Amino acid sequence: MNRIWAGIDCGKTHHHCVTMDADGKTLLSRRVANDEPELLQLLGDVLDIADGREVTWAMDMTGGEPGLLIATLINHAQELLYIPGRMVNRASDAYRGEGKTDARDARIIADQARMRRDLQPIRPGDEATIELRLLTSHRVDLVADRTRTINRLRSVLTSMFPALERALELTNAGPLVLLTGYQTPAALRRIGASRLTTWLRNRKVRGAENLAKAAVEAAERQHTAVAGEKVIAKMAHTLAKEVMALNEKIAEIDKLIEGRFREHELAEVILSMPGMGPKLGAEFLVAVGGSLDGFPTADRLAAFGGVAPAPHDSGKTSGNLRRPQRYHRRLQRVFYTSALVSAWSDPNSKRFYDRKRAEGKSHVQAVLALARRRVNVLWALIRDRRCYQVLPPATAC
Repeated sequence: MNRIWAGIDCGKTHHHCVTMDADGKTLLSRRVANDEPELLQLLGDVLDIADGREVTWAMDMTGGEPGLLIATLINHAQELLYIPGRMVNRASDAYRGEGKTDARDARIIADQARMRRDLQPIRPGDEATIELRLLTSHRVDLVADRTRTINRLRSVLTSMFPALERALELTNAGPLVLLTGYQTPAALRRIGASRLTTWLRNRKVRGAENLAKAAVEAAERQHTAVAGEKVIAKMAHTLAKEVMALNEKIAEIDKLIEGRFREHELAEVILSMPGMGPKLGAEFLVAVGGSLDGFPTADRLAAFGGVAPAPHDSGKTSGNLRRPQRYHRRLQRVFYTSALVSAWSDPNSKRFYDRKRAEGKSHVQAVLALARRRVNVLWALIRDRRCYQVLPPATAC
């Protein structure tokens, strides 16, 4: 075969590259800095070794640390393949030696790229998709930070004032505003429900009266001050402020995501699908690389998104389907969440969901079956560049 393969084990400051020919013979093994001159020198040396043969590059990451490497290879029209780290780890058991080094991992990546035909290509994304990838990744980090901070706030409140922690829904804005002013049972009893309601209304809290009543009732059930109450109250105040700040950052980035998503050529088609909003639509575009060029069939897209069961047959056992092990987690979340929403917002989806439930499927199984059916619809809509339309049910003649 007139081709060589270059496997790269990606790192933060350095990458390791191993190239091999069709017979599996190592042609080059080198550690290179994550710096443009070094990467260009590596590219030139690999092309010299190829001596006119095609070069296929393979790596275990698709963004982040190897971003400069990927951009350099794409700018020079090189073919790139993605091999998941999980696949590399499993394949390493079949290779000689038990030690783990960057050179060994790079050789495994190159060898797997040489032998396998099911690896996904890494394609250059359009500017909108790249921006959406950055924005959605940042949003995921912010949401994770908010969840951690809320959990810390719950823990702090429980250690000082468990009745208040039970009474407040800390994912809502109103309870957070309350905690910026009042945290202890004594403070809530002193202000009373009436004045607390006024205080909350002045800060534009919705449902101020019910929230104030619940907080004061919790204060009436606890007259004991725990040790370190003043410090704990200060911590609760600080954590509540942090959650509010994170909420503002998430709301701001949501606006950026929606604005950038609506500029994409597929935005109108995707938004026409029931259950698909700007955030889920942006996640979908990021997962598929901005187009369906890498998914010639709806089945391929469903398998990539983890909503198509994988066969698990052995011996005389056949027709045994199980949840797939390799799939895009965030894309599965997009398919599942949008299907869940459409099950009550779209009449066609609701009928399909109800039919699956009547067949004895569990809630999760019915939603996954609906998600699989919707993948076919979405794939066809994007292929034909047309929007989804709700058709009335056919009437019997």
